[in-house]
Amino acid sequence: MEHLVQKEEVWVATMEDKPGALAHKLAGLADAGADLGFIIARRTHETPSRGIVFVTPIRGDREVEAATELGFSVSKNVYALCVEGENRPGIAAQLADKLGKAGINLRGFTGAVIGTRFVVHIGFDTEEDRSKALRLLTAS
Repeated sequence: MEHLVQKEEVWVATMEDKPGALAHKLAGLADAGADLGFIIARRTHETPSRGIVFVTPIRGDREVEAATELGFSVSKNVYALCVEGENRPGIAAQLADKLGKAGINLRGFTGAVIGTRFVVHIGFDTEEDRSKALRLLTAS
């Protein structure tokens, strides 16, 4: 399997569960020049009337400053990799299987296909698991 595999820093923020809350966060990042490659937003079951949004990447002083002002911070408990490559049937299963057989537990696995390419964002609970996965996925 030949893929581009990169570590990514996940930024997270909470928000009100109301119309426009996500748009406000994303517009503030866009105004600072952020070109986000991944966004996931959802309600939180733990705190009614609140939501959570995860984004990556945030680069450069201007983006970091805007993200901080909008309530984002680097996640202290999500260690992620971005895997990109040519799409083919079963590629997600192959990636998950390879990690599972190596004893690496996944915190999250989100993927998409655009045209002939795929992108998968994989979350791990520890830096050790992320580093092990990085070595495993770049060795092949």
